[in-house]
Amino acid sequence: MNKENEGTKRQEVKLQYGAGSEIRQGETSDEIIINGNSLRDKINFKGKVKDNILVRESLAALYEVVSGDFSYKPKDRSAYLAYQTMKKKNASASAWEARQAYFDWLERNDPDAWLILDPVVSVFPDQITFEVFSKDEGAYAMASINWDAFELEKKPECGTTNIDFSKEFAVEIEKMRSYRETVFEISTDSVSVKNDQSKAVEKKISLPTSWLRGLMQVQSAALLAKSSFKMMPMDFYNILRHLRLNKDQKKGGRALRIELVPGETPRLVLEPWNLVIETSGEKFKGQRPEIIRLWGRRRLKVLARLLPMAESIDVFVMGSGMPSYFIVKAGAVTFTLAITGFSSSNWSQSLAFDLLLPRNESENGNLQAVLKLLNKERTMEFKALAEKLKLSEKDLLPAIQKGCQQGLLIYDLHSCRLRPLLDKPIPEDELKFRNQRERHAYDLLAAKNAVKLENENYIHDVGVEIIGKIRDDKKDFRPLLRLSNESRVLKAECTCPHFRKHQLKEGPCEHLIALRLRFGEIEIDRRLNPDRETVIQETRSYAKRNEAGSETIYQLTLNDKRLTKRWGPQGANLKKHAMVYNCVKDARKAYFEQIDTLEAKGFVDARS
Repeated sequence: MNKENEGTKRQEVKLQYGAGSEIRQGETSDEIIINGNSLRDKINFKGKVKDNILVRESLAALYEVVSGDFSYKPKDRSAYLAYQTMKKKNASASAWEARQAYFDWLERNDPDAWLILDPVVSVFPDQITFEVFSKDEGAYAMASINWDAFELEKKPECGTTNIDFSKEFAVEIEKMRSYRETVFEISTDSVSVKNDQSKAVEKKISLPTSWLRGLMQVQSAALLAKSSFKMMPMDFYNILRHLRLNKDQKKGGRALRIELVPGETPRLVLEPWNLVIETSGEKFKGQRPEIIRLWGRRRLKVLARLLPMAESIDVFVMGSGMPSYFIVKAGAVTFTLAITGFSSSNWSQSLAFDLLLPRNESENGNLQAVLKLLNKERTMEFKALAEKLKLSEKDLLPAIQKGCQQGLLIYDLHSCRLRPLLDKPIPEDELKFRNQRERHAYDLLAAKNAVKLENENYIHDVGVEIIGKIRDDKKDFRPLLRLSNESRVLKAECTCPHFRKHQLKEGPCEHLIALRLRFGEIEIDRRLNPDRETVIQETRSYAKRNEAGSETIYQLTLNDKRLTKRWGPQGANLKKHAMVYNCVKDARKAYFEQIDTLEAKGFVDARS
């Protein structure tokens, strides 16, 4: 396999600022000067801040996300030693010269350090938004500040640009105080007049396509079907407090379980301590009970600073292991945090997230109509956009998704806004697939009967083992995947020549990718289109919590003619009973009879 296709493609991004962002302090007032990328749209905004603390905490939370990296990295002193050497060489230089020298050194010696794209800021007719994406590609945040938060000096000039948001500027932001008047200014053209050209800051960033894929998929996923509920700030504080006082354990799970029962307030359970938090928000309004498990929960701590000002927190979840959105409403500020729950080093979880990226090649040109309208309006509610274009919401949805995937639009769960991520269109072919094997895997999925799921076995306290049969170039291959309850790969094998030669050293073969994607499609289809007459293989887990707080687990596995039941208290060894029927139809009938009985007794579907 040609390694030039193994995820090495990058998107070159050039940023140019007349000077670095700064805070100019006067005797009784401060002026925040945020300089935009002069190579992007021309924007101008200036106004006096009404609530300094709220704006300060919002920007501070953004910086925690953009500088955050939750992936594991061993200690490495090489960068520190290089920094010390460079520091000595530039000891006599000015601050701006030293900073530019540092940028040049990074470009030559550590290009991966530029994986941070400076925050994207957009000025809309009703608000200003700041968007950031974390270094580990696992968290996205957007702070939307309405005009109610400012006393505008003049009508803002709408557009989208990048802004200089350095660590030094983040430290200065922390100095904002409620008793000092603060003027907020974002500009791209006035900088060259106010500042000497020698203070100009230029950055050349080589962004990996995986970074761009992740950012745009988070946006696209916001349009998919979801469950939602409301939390109060104190409920959220209780989660963060327990995580702060207790470290994670290697065994017992690290998920945040969300138990949703219609007509009841949502219940949160922290694993492995089995700590139950009864929320105090609104009752769940969904149609069916469900249990959803989310991972990457420690990333939620970036919202801690906003909790004292928060009024409520809206939570949108797609399902276990899928993206989740936490929307903090605090007066004139709405702060959205989206976390994937996937580790960037775990190929199986990344592939599961890719299932959320529809590759609709037959999109019928509605996107161009959307872009034309939003070029004039900048922002519109989803329903209003459909009415204006005389399209059904079903026809409009693929166009909006494709616009999000191309980095042209953002969908903030309420409205659609025009926001080009970069200064030029992103080549769609570069973002579709990581490598040729992934492209080939999708070709196999598109071929009729090429990818079949032959066996699906649930392993108690481990996860599920799936075995496939894949027809590729007139040959049959047998890939095998064992997935944990958190959807992590525990075992991966295939009979193809690529796996026999390289194992997983060069990533999964196309057959393992195709099997994982097929299984993900089946899981989603089971939830969205529960057709009992076609089920041959399926595993369901049910749970019920009694008044004392303990939990009873009941698990059912249908595998052709075999029906396996497991039951018992949570954490204990489950009892097992297996039955074999004369035909699949009889096994299926018994399987769903058991399910109906459990649901009638109040058990909740807890499939992870």
